Amino acid sequence: AIYVQQVIGFQPSETMVLIFVLNIAAMLGALGFGYLQDALGHKRALAITLVGWTATCFIAAATTDKASFWWAAGLAGVCMGSSQSCGRALAGLFAPPQQLGEFYGLWSFAMRLAAIVGPVMYGLITWALDGNQRVAIAATGLLFVAALLALKPLDVARGQAAAHN
Repeated sequence: AIYVQQVIGFQPSETMVLIFVLNIAAMLGALGFGYLQDALGHKRALAITLVGWTATCFIAAATTDKASFWWAAGLAGVCMGSSQSCGRALAGLFAPPQQLGEFYGLWSFAMRLAAIVGPVMYGLITWALDGNQRVAIAATGLLFVAALLALKPLDVARGQAAAHN
């Protein structure tokens, strides 16, 4: 919301519409990627969402007008729903049945931590660069690249087997 208002020039009423559209796109992303996970596998589906998030950040950083920003916003919404759906499902695969609550508790903690660390890093980069939010949003894209690299060595079959042994 801050980025679209301060950098792209959205008015508060436009920001409210944006949030509404993001939530609809997130719902569609979660629904669609639920099926995609079944077809492609959890790791590959999650990787696609991380690529989408990376693209979202770089599109948002490069966009200078409201009309073009809607592409980044739509993609962000789809990625928001799909990455949460994919990540939660993958965490469930790695959870031993008797520890499902503990694993989802840890998952919830990790999501909350990410919701703090991401905006703090964004703010620190913006502050360090004298208010340059375009660089900050592009740098956020690099966090998604890092997540994609961290996902690469993950052996889903091994994790799932360990959970059920």
